[in-house]
Amino acid sequence: MAVTKTKLEIYLEEQINKYKGICMPLKAGMLERMMTKKLPCTSMHPNPADEFCHADVGPSYRIIGEYERSIRKNLLHGLDPFEEPIMVEKMHPDGYMILNGHHRWAAAFRCDIKKVPVKIVNLTQETDIEKMLQNSKHDKRVSFDLDEVVWGTKDAAILEKALPFPQYHFYKERLALGIPALFHFLTMHGYDIWLYTASYYSYDYLKHLFQLYHVHADGVITGMKRKVEDTAENKEAQEHIKEMFRESYRETITIDRCMLLRTIRGQEEYEQYDVPEQAADWSREVITILETIEKGREDE
Repeated sequence: MAVTKTKLEIYLEEQINKYKGICMPLKAGMLERMMTKKLPCTSMHPNPADEFCHADVGPSYRIIGEYERSIRKNLLHGLDPFEEPIMVEKMHPDGYMILNGHHRWAAAFRCDIKKVPVKIVNLTQETDIEKMLQNSKHDKRVSFDLDEVVWGTKDAAILEKALPFPQYHFYKERLALGIPALFHFLTMHGYDIWLYTASYYSYDYLKHLFQLYHVHADGVITGMKRKVEDTAENKEAQEHIKEMFRESYRETITIDRCMLLRTIRGQEEYEQYDVPEQAADWSREVITILETIEKGREDE
């Protein structure tokens, strides 16, 4: 007995077949990112590489149903049906690809919502990384997790001073105390600073925010949690990025809240230094370790 496909299933299949293999990301201009607040559901395309579009995983109709009930309830009471915007990336040949919010998009589609709130972002692409590395003048780098280390948590008492009006209305994130001083130390001692984030930020947004805090980063890689198909092409691209970093840097230091790891190209062994995670002077503890490394390098 043939199973009748739903309107959503038919549309999803059409979109995957239409755009898979021919779409690619484009950079959205600042005005477009600032001015575009809502987009039609039909101008947003599901990400073929996302689990949502995979037949063996597929969308969760339980989750879609929960969002659908919430949307209809809010509409009935005259409330905004969406609490958070859907994250999208501008695409060639047309429209926008969904980065985060597939199930909310599907619920809006089933509710016949014409337009939904969106946030357009420009994620870091391989060509962006190449340009960042070409601008490098150093053979050593330090990497940070933006979400876990650089940003201060909302309930943390130790934060950098909030930005003045009106900037704090546009930039909600605040840096952990001591990050500007730590980044300044690294820059002065010839390190390239690379930030990695699982979140969907535009590089331009982060660059301007850092400028307001007098912070410089040499490279930023965004959207690390994107689900990428395990294809030969993607594996080759990922290995190419890793090789570019290996060729560019002789030394890499990775810093998180509780430790610092130092690796040297061509050496299997690494150095590990513990950092008191809850220390009020966390950045000073890290700088002390880095000074020890610098002194050891001078003595070599």
